[in-house]
Amino acid sequence: MASKYLKTSDIAKALGVHVNTVRLYEEWGFLPPIPRSPSGYRQYTPWHLEQARLVHLTVRWPYLPGNRELLFELATSAANDDLGMAMELAYQYLAHVRVERTIAEAAIEYLERWAAGHLLDSSRRKMHIREAAQHLNVTVDMLRNWERNGLIEIPRDPNNGYRLYGTAEFGRLRVIRTLVKSGYSLMAILRMLRQFDAGKTDNLRDALNVPREEDELIDVIADRWLVGLLELEERAQAIIRQIGRMIEMAHAK
Repeated sequence: MASKYLKTSDIAKALGVHVNTVRLYEEWGFLPPIPRSPSGYRQYTPWHLEQARLVHLTVRWPYLPGNRELLFELATSAANDDLGMAMELAYQYLAHVRVERTIAEAAIEYLERWAAGHLLDSSRRKMHIREAAQHLNVTVDMLRNWERNGLIEIPRDPNNGYRLYGTAEFGRLRVIRTLVKSGYSLMAILRMLRQFDAGKTDNLRDALNVPREEDELIDVIADRWLVGLLELEERAQAIIRQIGRMIEMAHAK
């Protein structure tokens, strides 16, 4: 007669992970207490498997930066049989993802307005770097870093060699700053700006969100931020569905 219990390897196979990952879930308190057989083997139940599915959805990278503690609390709450709290936290996470997605979409609209030739700065006076940084509410180091990474080339004063920032530079820098603050990586922004500088302005959104093959390993999320947020939103919805399934199972017992 087949055993009614599952082994660690059964859980790992169902999740598509190594058995050590399942043991880590247990060690971190993300699984309910696991009974042992007289010989010391772990005896997982179908409930453990459902909790492990939830944990795998919840705590594995990537997830929204700054939300690690929330997601870990979600997994722990479910392990402690507080599925109501787990559902509440899941919706909090979904809200965070949607806010980030709205910000990312707005940044792209801002970019597209600039790319269409609309001026993004009213200042006509040329400024040196410290004054420019103050005008844009950024640091001098940020301006130098963006220039050093190839995002912008600043003309120089022919008399003394100092950088001179004018209307064109401020418009481009405002786009860069908006995209950086919205979560896009410098690599993604550079890829987009290179396409813009080559006169290809129709699909700048795609340039931000579809990395070249050689770029993919640099920063999977930030190099395709909007696409990554869509995927995180889908996973947040999957977390909610899994918790709902577990609540239904608990009531059916």
